[in-house]
Amino acid sequence: MKLSDIEKANKYDLLLKQIDGLIDNDVPLITNLSNISAAIKQTFNDISWVGFYIAIEDMLYLGPFQGKVACTKIKFGEGVCGNAAEKCSPQVVPDVHKYPGHIACDAESNSEIVIPLLRDGKTYLVLDLDSKLFGYFNDIDIEYLQSICDLMKNKLVLKRMENC
Repeated sequence: MKLSDIEKANKYDLLLKQIDGLIDNDVPLITNLSNISAAIKQTFNDISWVGFYIAIEDMLYLGPFQGKVACTKIKFGEGVCGNAAEKCSPQVVPDVHKYPGHIACDAESNSEIVIPLLRDGKTYLVLDLDSKLFGYFNDIDIEYLQSICDLMKNKLVLKRMENC
């Protein structure tokens, strides 16, 4: 059973406060991304996978995540994550099985949302969430996940990586 939009928004309000308290620039970026992905996963029972892909040149490389084993690299423009990175815009897919070029890392995933974190018009990383439920993600998720990315952009020291 999906959460109502009000229940979802209330959970996101608390999650934003938690993430704000978790962010610590005295630890490596990977540590912050690990805690943020864990906080999101622990907040929502219907999210089966949450994590980050880090942009290096024209590729996305798997970063910290919670869930099943995932694809390790995705080219800009490929799949939902690659399209979000290339277009510099959020992508919401109610049914991944109908998405042309979907990269299936988990056969149980049915819907997906990807939010790119941008600075100076460039994608630094993408926040990727999957659900086993069809049509799980909506405008509430876009709004709050974008707020999480904005909080990260404002509080974290981010440097775009040019090589590994």
